[in-house]
Amino acid sequence: MKLKNYFADLAALIFITFVLFQSCSDNNNKSDAYGNFEATEILVSSEISGKILKFEVKEGDFIKKDEPVCYIDDYQLKLKKKELEAQKDVLKSKIVNINSQIEIIEEQKRILLNDKIRFNKMLDEAAATQKQVDDIVGQIKVFERQIENVSTQKQSVVSEMKLIDVKIAQIDDQIQRCVIKNPCEGTVITKFSETGEICGPNKPLYKLADLGNIYLRAYISEKQLSSVRLGQEAEIIVDGENAQTRSYSGKIIFISDKSEFTPKTIQTKEERVKLVYSVKISIQNDGYIRIGMPAELKLKNKFAR
Repeated sequence: MKLKNYFADLAALIFITFVLFQSCSDNNNKSDAYGNFEATEILVSSEISGKILKFEVKEGDFIKKDEPVCYIDDYQLKLKKKELEAQKDVLKSKIVNINSQIEIIEEQKRILLNDKIRFNKMLDEAAATQKQVDDIVGQIKVFERQIENVSTQKQSVVSEMKLIDVKIAQIDDQIQRCVIKNPCEGTVITKFSETGEICGPNKPLYKLADLGNIYLRAYISEKQLSSVRLGQEAEIIVDGENAQTRSYSGKIIFISDKSEFTPKTIQTKEERVKLVYSVKISIQNDGYIRIGMPAELKLKNKFAR
């Protein structure tokens, strides 16, 4: 009978020890926070309104920076540029005519200047009158005013040509913008337009995300806040295949300085009313992680509270 009680007490002792060990193990393995993966997303739009001639990217495509992805119809812009170039050619011909007029007037002025010298000599010899000399001087002044007037017309035409050059530069810039280049390296996660549609500045073409550099947004309590620092290393755990888990190393890159209520995804009433702080952990993605996937966060090298 005593032997039977001994084994019963031993079994109870073993059971209690196992429960305590399991409890300690669970506390040690307990995650510090939970969250979902996010990525920096960019909406790419056209700056030019027009018909999409070619847009062959697909959702899931990885696109390099500055790679052409979409072509907008630029036919009307090229016609407008030709019209401006024709106007510029007309102005060029006007300048040629104005230069010819100035050369003719300057030649007439040169002849009168020679006549003035000759008549001054004749006046000294009493072979000419003062009136003749004054008439020549008056004609020279008339030619000088004509040259000034024609030069002003030339400057006006030159200003018109400069204005056309500016308009042509604007057209060239718009033509370049008809070829939409990818602004940064990333993966197309959503496509909004197709070839043949009309696009515009307020209509996005596709959404781009850098899935290589992804981050986990998690929420920590006020009690945990003092043990978290920027640059602190963390372990990120996600569900893998066959009930296994995958572990990633991360680094805290953001800690919110404002508290907020627990996100609505936490369904229990008790949890929803708690104040928490948002943190972001940067992770190098190996291609397995997707936006929106849940994950657990375990902080490393915790600071003393």
